[in-house]
Amino acid sequence: MPLERKIFSSTTFRTGYCFLPVVQFGFTSPERLRAIYKQLYCRYMSIRVAINHRTTYKYDRPVSLGPQIVRLRPAPHSRTRILSYSLRISPEKHFINWQQDPQSNYLARLVFPEKTREFLVEVDLVAEMSVLNPFDFFLEPEAEKFPFEYDPILDHELEPFRLKCWLTPKFTKYLKALRAEILGEKTLRRGRGRVTEKPQAPNLRTIDFLVAINQRLWKDIKYLIRLEPGVQTPAYPFQ
Repeated sequence: MPLERKIFSSTTFRTGYCFLPVVQFGFTSPERLRAIYKQLYCRYMSIRVAINHRTTYKYDRPVSLGPQIVRLRPAPHSRTRILSYSLRISPEKHFINWQQDPQSNYLARLVFPEKTREFLVEVDLVAEMSVLNPFDFFLEPEAEKFPFEYDPILDHELEPFRLKCWLTPKFTKYLKALRAEILGEKTLRRGRGRVTEKPQAPNLRTIDFLVAINQRLWKDIKYLIRLEPGVQTPAYPFQ
């Protein structure tokens, strides 16, 4: 076990300013002029974010480190443009191999041939936080209404994403409230058991369902700055 473990991350925002050129638009209407300037603004007025992450392990005596897997590199399919990225490892004498997992996420496999009293991982990157359209996607006609059924040919590929974990009582209560509010489901008592009554003809657009879910989460979840290390379980926010 390490004698000391430190994790530090910092973020710096930089706004890129630009001067929009004055163009002769002739008889262009004011509405068209505002649309052109809005398009130019969204294209050039982006925010650059500088992120520094540093994780340090210190030991009271020289130790041998086994192979380490580091997942601190943006995925290649991310829509956010990465302007620069660097990874620094200590001890400097090590071997690194970049790999990709089944979801195409980058991972660095580190091997250390000698003992060390400190293990350090530091990442610096600059990302461009440009304006992105969250609705820039296509839905198949059979998926325009929710709920829908996936094509059986995709069952094998979607199986890892459709596994359900054990539900805690508090999360089950929250999930039932969401189903009742958004999907119109009702839980009825029949004898000693309970039966979930689903609406006869659900006519909810998939996009409206996604928007409703995100609106409810935005309303119910508040983000806090947490200084303690570790990963919280999904049930922790319901405490």
